[in-house]
Amino acid sequence: MAGHNKWSKVKRQKAVTDARKGKVFSRLSRDITQAAKSGGGDPDGNARLRTLLLKAREANMPVDNVDRAVKKGTGELPGVSYEDINYEAYGPGGVAFIVKVTTDNKNRAAADIRSYFTRAGGSLGSTGSVAFQFLHAGQFLIAKDATTEDRLMEVGLDAGADDVITTDDGYELRCDVHAFDKVLHALEQAGIKTESAEVAYIPTVTVPVDAATAEALEKLHDLLDEHDDVQAVFSNEDVP
Repeated sequence: MAGHNKWSKVKRQKAVTDARKGKVFSRLSRDITQAAKSGGGDPDGNARLRTLLLKAREANMPVDNVDRAVKKGTGELPGVSYEDINYEAYGPGGVAFIVKVTTDNKNRAAADIRSYFTRAGGSLGSTGSVAFQFLHAGQFLIAKDATTEDRLMEVGLDAGADDVITTDDGYELRCDVHAFDKVLHALEQAGIKTESAEVAYIPTVTVPVDAATAEALEKLHDLLDEHDDVQAVFSNEDVP
């Protein structure tokens, strides 16, 4: 998919400015707390937490912030109670969106997300209204200089991955959601560094858009990315 694809999103996040680092740290803290809450504070036994700790290190997040986030998740420190919510919506040009939110106030979050889509000419939908247009799967992005296609297929498929896709940007490895931890562990054991590793919503149907619609979509993406509660945004536009 051209346009707002996962590789361009990763590159954009890596180029984050100092002015936005506070928001990046805030999102990482919430994710780390939720991961520690659901899977425990030991990264050796919690693949999701281990991945987030690597992201925190790459973002130069202070160690004290990371430790506090883990301890809030395990109950060693008092903390705010967060809730994970997925919002489904249609944006400009009929483009489908899934917005992952972690919030301590779901009424505020819902009102904000609804407002963004309404202002952009879209609308918030009900559960299941757009999810059928996405594959919910583990997704790993690996740079071409990190490994070879044959090696990646050997390690990934042996661990339970379903597919290896080669593009100009690099390799994309996909797996069933339930195989995510095992595949991640196998890649780590093999010394294969990932540019991105997450349980994602991957478009199975894309919507071609013109330049004007692409500009409106970019503004909507920017609004969503700026919101502190928004953890990830998945959409299915195809920008030529």
